[in-house]
Amino acid sequence: MNRTTKLGNKIELIGQGKTLIIGVFHGDEPQGKFLIEKYTKTDGLMFIPCLNPDGMQLGRRTNANGVDLNRNFPTKNWEISDKDDYFGGNSPASEIETQFVIDVIEKYKPELIITLHAPYKVVNYDGPAKEIAEKISDIIKYPVEASIGYPTPGSFGTYAGIERQIPTITLELDETCPVEDLIKPVHQIFDLFSE
Repeated sequence: MNRTTKLGNKIELIGQGKTLIIGVFHGDEPQGKFLIEKYTKTDGLMFIPCLNPDGMQLGRRTNANGVDLNRNFPTKNWEISDKDDYFGGNSPASEIETQFVIDVIEKYKPELIITLHAPYKVVNYDGPAKEIAEKISDIIKYPVEASIGYPTPGSFGTYAGIERQIPTITLELDETCPVEDLIKPVHQIFDLFSE
């Protein structure tokens, strides 16, 4: 399953299983793509290595339309916002990338979702995911946080975790750490959920 973005880049879903792992929600957080592509096992896991290839190509948080994908989901708290780095779009689910994730969830019905972000060094969770967050924390040694500390209208965590009750983890990686040093702990986390 794949889609083509506004700039002609491809977003793809690879693997199959009950856990969905998503990299590069934000184009200026490329660590997820690198870590997913270094992982060779896929049993029980589905990956979207790079959700926002246009943003990564442009070296910015938002996609090619200037939309923060993590504010573009059709949640009860979605709202029109300023056109800055956190702009949630002119309407919910207006973006190709957002629609792709929604379609993947509706078609494959994952039982756990992990998104890879930076830079906060926390294991954030939404929905019934506290125990899972604690297991991940034991591996990567980041604190578990139920809240990221600021409002996130239209966020993916709200869409998947809170409103759909799919355990959803936002793993905020340390951007000051060389990404090569994150391979071992992140791959140990992936191994927890592979079959």
